[in-house]
Amino acid sequence: MKKILTFLLLFCCLAACNKAPEAVTNVIHPEWAKDAVIYQVNVRQFTDEGTFAAAETHLDRLADLGVDILWLMPIHPIGVEGRKGTLGSYYAVKDYCAVNPEFGTIEDFDHFLAVAHEKGFKVILDWVANHTGRDHAWTVDHRDWYFLDDDGNLATQYDWTDIAHLDYENNPEVYDAMESQMQFWVDRGVDGFRCDVASEVPTDFWEKAFADFRSLKPEGLFFLAEAEKPELQVNAFDAYYAWTQMHLWYDVCAGKKDAADLADFYVSYAGQTGMPAGTLAMNFISNHDQNSWHGTNTELYGPALKQFTVLTFLLPGIPMLYNGDEVNLPKRLEFFEKDPIDWSSDPDGMTTLYTELIKLRDAHACLWAAPWGGTMAILPTDHPKQVLAFEREVEGDLCLALFNISDEELSFHVDNHLVTRDSDFTLPAHGYHVIFSVGDCFGDCDQSEFENENQ
Repeated sequence: MKKILTFLLLFCCLAACNKAPEAVTNVIHPEWAKDAVIYQVNVRQFTDEGTFAAAETHLDRLADLGVDILWLMPIHPIGVEGRKGTLGSYYAVKDYCAVNPEFGTIEDFDHFLAVAHEKGFKVILDWVANHTGRDHAWTVDHRDWYFLDDDGNLATQYDWTDIAHLDYENNPEVYDAMESQMQFWVDRGVDGFRCDVASEVPTDFWEKAFADFRSLKPEGLFFLAEAEKPELQVNAFDAYYAWTQMHLWYDVCAGKKDAADLADFYVSYAGQTGMPAGTLAMNFISNHDQNSWHGTNTELYGPALKQFTVLTFLLPGIPMLYNGDEVNLPKRLEFFEKDPIDWSSDPDGMTTLYTELIKLRDAHACLWAAPWGGTMAILPTDHPKQVLAFEREVEGDLCLALFNISDEELSFHVDNHLVTRDSDFTLPAHGYHVIFSVGDCFGDCDQSEFENENQ
């Protein structure tokens, strides 16, 4: 095993080279989010039956995997007018206070929620506040709540021809109406919301609604924005989509960017995204949009898939899996049709990889989310275009992470004058090497190591 000693004054150096964001979030994240891992459930495709009851049979498997927060894609009845495909889009909601009969009854949902809570999971619902289905009751009873075209018809937003776009700016009544629909589910016991196209909805709506909800549940609720918009994170959301990072990863895997670009991004992350300090980046390999419309994980990451999966769990923020990631889902799931996941095989050993990563994250505070975890410090190497090296540390718990971003085996030196022991490493193409140490004890003393030679 390669050995290292403490990089003295490392984080003083980090503070000098990383410009801190000007804003700081005022959101107090729930304590249970510090080492949480999000798991996205596409109920329709999750099982052959596509029901809450069938999904419930997977809860023990998910508990063994180690995930904490179950994010259910929209569970509501889907509009018929303008419906896409046979079954339609979950995001064309016909009734916010009911469940899609495909999935079962509201009693089935309540049972799923109760069992999930008994097993220690938190459950958040996908919430679509920007628009409704075109045949939602509001389109008749409150037509003035919507954007209309010059002929008085419900306006189309983007190519979403199955939805009707709500107009918050000119209709303050929408604020209370939408909050009351969300309140229905908070009262049933859900633990928060993932909010669809959150940046399209006025920030002050989210701020008011979430303040009201948090006051009702002292143990904490969790709110995730499908957005990368700084103002949403100051007083409203706990976490956001790390979209900029994801696209950079794609460019690296396509050979358009390299390790130096990754290092530059993380050194100036706050400056590049404008995100306030203390908010949580949701780090992910895939999600329902990426899988259905852009490609499978193998298509998007190729031989670097396991490498970027590991990186997802080592970065500041909160990691997320899309259902099927843990078996390297080999297909793009249909969005508007029934297309169940095949759970019968895991040829790439991804379940084992995710299980080990989640255990490591649970065990090491340096990998936890802000404000509990360690700050990320980029380390210089003698192969800056091929190697990404960084450390995270909190209260003596330290992680050294090394990634060979190239497609060839590489020997390299972690070029830092504070290193007083062996700092030469060799990694295979797309390999990674991660060392964890506790307190001041390095070497053979009280040290654990997680290493993959990508073989």
